[in-house]
Amino acid sequence: MKVVVVGDAGLDVVARHGDAIVHGDDTPASVLLTGGGSGANTALWLAACGVAPTLLARVGDDAGGRLVRAELAARGVRCAFTVDGGAPTSTVVVLVDRDGQRTMLADRGANARFAPGDVGPAELAGARHLHLSGYVLLQPSSRPGGLAALAAAREAGLSTSVDPQSASLLTDVSAFLADVRGIDLLLPNAPELAALTGSAEPASAGDLLDTVGAVVVTSGRDGASWVDGDGVVTLPAERAECVDSTGAGDAFDAGLLSAWLHGKSTIDTLRAGIRLGTRAIGRVGAQP
Repeated sequence: MKVVVVGDAGLDVVARHGDAIVHGDDTPASVLLTGGGSGANTALWLAACGVAPTLLARVGDDAGGRLVRAELAARGVRCAFTVDGGAPTSTVVVLVDRDGQRTMLADRGANARFAPGDVGPAELAGARHLHLSGYVLLQPSSRPGGLAALAAAREAGLSTSVDPQSASLLTDVSAFLADVRGIDLLLPNAPELAALTGSAEPASAGDLLDTVGAVVVTSGRDGASWVDGDGVVTLPAERAECVDSTGAGDAFDAGLLSAWLHGKSTIDTLRAGIRLGTRAIGRVGAQP
């Protein structure tokens, strides 16, 4: 089964610090350079589920971009990349505290210039589904490319999903909801749901069902909920030590989408998402 993912690809510099960061001085940390970007993360987790992902993204004409492409291709992701000579490959500095919670300093680089011309019929041919990372829609420079991807998917008869990705960037809720109108699945976490509806309670997602087909809400330790016209179904989180929360939502998306596209029940679909999200928080870095 082929799934097209539209979203960022780049490098993550993950710095795990046990003590509070000392401003203006040194703080010991364990530092790892790894692949990252919400689109690349989801694509790799989809590949781990046996799905054939194609990733649409932009990278710079630089060593980082070549490294990202080679790593993804070696792990089963078809890279439909536009190489941008005017912007660097995305790099994100991820600060992870002793509780595994992450703070990100993000430079989307070439991904911020994702454009309608980066989406062609050849990339969507034979696909079943298109998943879009909300970062593409939430930055004005890449928004036209994200809208073009959703429009092309609809024209090709693909089902669609969007993960909002960032509560802090959801500053124009009306515009975002207009952008995602008609998609099959909206995949926010609880803070993103609160930004969209005014409440982090999964039941509030019912207010969005005149815009999208269903809403799946991740609530951290409180598990995940599927909300559609039949009501709310909630499963608890699995017990796990949180080593690094980076990319947990991307992994959840991949597990959920793989199960949903294979026709699994709502319960089994939620369980598959939770299982992969749990795997993600038990390791350093956002990718399998």
